[in-house]
Amino acid sequence: MASFGWKRKIGEKVSKATSQQFEAEAADDKDLSDSDDANWAHATKRRKEVLLEDCVKRSKQLKDEGASLAENRRYKEAIHKWDEALQLTPEDATLYEMKSQVLMSLHEMFPAVHAAEMAVQRNPRSWDAWQTLGRAQLGLGEIALAIRSFQVSLHIFPMNPEVWKEDLSWARKLHEQQKATKNEALQALAKGKELGQEPIPDYDFESDEIVAVCAAIAEKEKALSTAKTVVIVNASGTVETVTEESCPATPDETLFIRAR
Repeated sequence: MASFGWKRKIGEKVSKATSQQFEAEAADDKDLSDSDDANWAHATKRRKEVLLEDCVKRSKQLKDEGASLAENRRYKEAIHKWDEALQLTPEDATLYEMKSQVLMSLHEMFPAVHAAEMAVQRNPRSWDAWQTLGRAQLGLGEIALAIRSFQVSLHIFPMNPEVWKEDLSWARKLHEQQKATKNEALQALAKGKELGQEPIPDYDFESDEIVAVCAAIAEKEKALSTAKTVVIVNASGTVETVTEESCPATPDETLFIRAR
């Protein structure tokens, strides 16, 4: 039966020089691998940068095309261009602000307010975005919100005469008119309630005027009652016309009423 002896460790007979050469080659391979990884990461980063640059360039091109269409009053086509641009650069506040202006021209106020709000969210320091938001809110009748938006726009750009003299001035004028109309409506409502709660006048039914009127009505009724006549035919065929007052309440067997 064969016996099993102690096994030597692998590489025990490998010379020291061969071992050192192997370690050096392994280190070179590792350096090459690290270099390839670095190159790949750099290439990926560069590719992303190029792609982003292309997106920004294409977005600007679409933005300009939309602006040209909007100037020619081709509003829906302009919105389509800007929506394509927003797919490429969704954080561009200017695109939303321009879109809001065109939507107001189409009298689509709710989408206009939404687009302006998106512009303000992406660039809170844009005075023209706040101005556009205020105009859209004014189109919805939200006068108080519009005044606030115009005030924020002026806070960012205090020397803007358009917002100060036109937008904010007009919004405040509308606000005063709104308050005046509301006060008039409240006053009319209060007056109507007062009229509805007025007590019934306490007439003096024993006054000389009331007594005279009642007497006149009684005389008229008496004259009308005396003027009423009844035609009576008796059993012998004689026809007699009498008043209702002189007519017996219960005619006897010889009388019956033929006509009035």
